[in-house]
Amino acid sequence: MPEGDSVHRLAARLRAVDGALVARGELRGGADAGTPLGGRRIVGHATHGKHLLTRFDDGSTLHTHMRMTGSWTTTGTGKRLPAHAARDARVRMALDDGRTVWGIALPVVELLPTRDEHLAVGHLGPDLLHDDFDRDEALLRCTADPDLPVRTVLLDQRRMAGLGNLWANELGFVRGLHPDRPVGTVDVGGLLDTAQRMLRHSATTPDAYQVTTGVLRRGERHWVVGRAGRPCLRCGTRVRARDDVEVVGSAPRRVWWCPRCQPVTVEAAATAAG
Repeated sequence: MPEGDSVHRLAARLRAVDGALVARGELRGGADAGTPLGGRRIVGHATHGKHLLTRFDDGSTLHTHMRMTGSWTTTGTGKRLPAHAARDARVRMALDDGRTVWGIALPVVELLPTRDEHLAVGHLGPDLLHDDFDRDEALLRCTADPDLPVRTVLLDQRRMAGLGNLWANELGFVRGLHPDRPVGTVDVGGLLDTAQRMLRHSATTPDAYQVTTGVLRRGERHWVVGRAGRPCLRCGTRVRARDDVEVVGSAPRRVWWCPRCQPVTVEAAATAAG
């Protein structure tokens, strides 16, 4: 699933082309479709939450977002994309060394001055994967509306950037929080620390990408995600699921939880812990 750790790993991979000159290329999607990219040198890749920022030496930045459909790939000298992928290409950058970088089926593609990157990502909360992650600011934003469900808060990128649906579900399990539990009844500081630790481990550790249980066997990589109707890996209770429409977006998302490990009330949580 494309979340903050996905984009962090993508940027690390794309840094292999930092310093390369774009000999030919163009944008094929978004309001700037048709804009040529040739003559620009790639100077770096940065991320904020799920957003990718590709910076050029002329003071411009390519801002993209994969959402649920996008991807990036690089082809070597003389290599071509499959026809179906070529049709969906939204960014093409043919480099002076023979490689070509492709952005495929990207829903968000825009070129803007690097000085104006804040217009694309300035509304987002602190990024869990940034070295200068502002924990105090994230804590303030996440506790501003104490009656909101904790799941809604975790998914709101304006409060804290980088968590998507997979992590909202898995963090809820790890912290013993029902998805509907009011965030005002939660140890949000502890939740932020766990979120940062898990997301960084997923983003930087080989073979750990989005594995939350520490087990690589198929069907056992996640505590609750994808396990509806199956026994909880911790207590054996059947995992429940529902489709939910979040406050932060109109698309329904799947919610998973263990009713025993993640009781809905604070009183039930205390009983389960005792």
